[in-house]
Amino acid sequence: MSKRLRSSDVCADCSGPDPSWASVNRGTFICDECCSVHRSLGRHISQVRHLKHTPWPPTLLQMVETLYNNGANSIWEHSLLDPASIMSGRRKANPQDKVHPNKAEFIRAKYQMLAFVHRLPCRDDDSVTAKDLSKQLHSSVRTGNLETCLRLLSLGAQANFFHPEKGNTPLHVASKAGQILQAELLAVYGADPGTQDSSGKTPVDYARQGGHHELAERLVEIQYELTDRLAFYLCGRKPDHKNGQHFIIPQMADSSLDLSELAKAAKKKLQSLNNHLFEELAMDVYDEVDRRETDAVWLATQNHSTLVTETTVVPFLPVNPEYSSTRNQGRQKLARFNAHEFATLVIDILSDAKRRQQGSPLSSSKDNVELILKTINNQHSIESQDNDQPDYDSVASDEDTDLETTASKANRQKSLDSDLSDGPVTVQEFMEVKNALVASEAKIQQLMKVNNNLSDELRIMQKKLPGKDAN
Repeated sequence: MSKRLRSSDVCADCSGPDPSWASVNRGTFICDECCSVHRSLGRHISQVRHLKHTPWPPTLLQMVETLYNNGANSIWEHSLLDPASIMSGRRKANPQDKVHPNKAEFIRAKYQMLAFVHRLPCRDDDSVTAKDLSKQLHSSVRTGNLETCLRLLSLGAQANFFHPEKGNTPLHVASKAGQILQAELLAVYGADPGTQDSSGKTPVDYARQGGHHELAERLVEIQYELTDRLAFYLCGRKPDHKNGQHFIIPQMADSSLDLSELAKAAKKKLQSLNNHLFEELAMDVYDEVDRRETDAVWLATQNHSTLVTETTVVPFLPVNPEYSSTRNQGRQKLARFNAHEFATLVIDILSDAKRRQQGSPLSSSKDNVELILKTINNQHSIESQDNDQPDYDSVASDEDTDLETTASKANRQKSLDSDLSDGPVTVQEFMEVKNALVASEAKIQQLMKVNNNLSDELRIMQKKLPGKDAN
C-alpha cells in the first residue's frame, strides 16, 4: 500500500517539502536527505520505510499517518517549541542546511540523545518511574489516542510490561478493546503477540473472542514477522497464515552423503544454539535484510545526477551500543556475504526456526556447544581445529580478507532440493530470485561507482572555481 502525500506534508526534521520516507517508530515523515542520516543511526534508533516503494501492511501505514497528523513530531521537539529556545540559539534544521554537519547533528540530538524530549522530574529510583509510565501505558492503549502512548513510550514505558495486579500486558488490553493501531504501535516497540496473561490467553485470543478478526490476523502476522520477512526476501512471497501455513522454505539437501564434514559441523553449530542466542542471530540477519532492501530502494529512488558521497548507501549495520562488541562485529560482517552466501544463511535460519517452533529433535544426539556468533568472528576455527577462542573485544575492522561464516562456506556445497516445506516454491523460482539478488547487488555497486565519479568531478569543479573568479 502506498501513501498519497498531501501538498502540506513536510519533513519532520528540516521542514523540506514532499517527504518520501517515514520513520515508523518515531511517527514522522522525512525527506531523502534527512533519511540518509536516519539510516546511518540504525534500526534501534529509527526504522525507515519508503512511503511508495516499500510494501506496507495497511494498518501500520495508517498508524504512522495518524501519529504524523496528530503532531507526534512535537514529542521529539518538545523543548524547541518553547520561545526561550530561540533566544538560546537552539533551532531545528532547515531545508537549506547542509546534510553534514548541520542536519546530521540535529537529527542525532533529536532522536539518538533525545535532547528535546520533555523530561520528567528526577527521582531516586528510575525503575519506579518506568513502572508508573508502563501502568499509564497499560491504561491508555484501550483508547485511540496514539500520540499519548507514543509519548509514554518515549519517556521509558515498556511495551511488554506485565501488570502485576491486572495480570496482562498493554497488548492484551489493546487487543481486547479492538485497538488495532495501538497494537501496531506496541508491536513496533517490541510487544510480543505470543505473551500469555495470568489465565494463559494471548492477545490473539482476546482479539478473536472480541470479534476483531482483522486485528487477530494482523497479530499473527506480527508474530511471524521475522521469518516472513526472510522468506519474502528470498521468494517474494509470504506464508498463508489464515490457512495454517506459517513457513515458506526452499529446502536444502540434507543427506549425509551430500554434506561434507565441514557442512555438517556448521549446521550442528546453528542447531546447538540455545533459543536466546538463535533469536539474536535471526534478529541480526533480519536487520541485514532490512539494510540491503532499504539500500536498494534508496539507490533506485535517488537522482543520481546530483548524488554525492554524503548520501550514499549504509555499508554495514550501524553499531548498537546495547549489544556486545562480539555481536556488533558479527552484525557488521554480514554485509560482506555475497548474495549466494547470505541466501544460504537465511535458508538455514528459516529451517531451524521452523524446527524449534515445532519442537523437532536434533538429528544428532551430541550437541556442539560452540556458538555461531563466534564462528562469524573466527572463520578458520573449524578448518584449523583450533579450540583457542579469539579476543572478541576489539573493534570491528576492515582487515579481515574473508568475512563469510564457516556455515556459509559449508552451505555453498549444498544443492537445492526440489522438495519444499509448507509452500510451493520451486527450485527455479528460488534460483530466479537469487539471480535477481545478484543483479541487484551488481546494480548497487555500479551506482556507487557512478556516485564516486560524480563526486570526483564535483571536487575538480570546486577546485577550478577560485581560479575562475580570480580571472
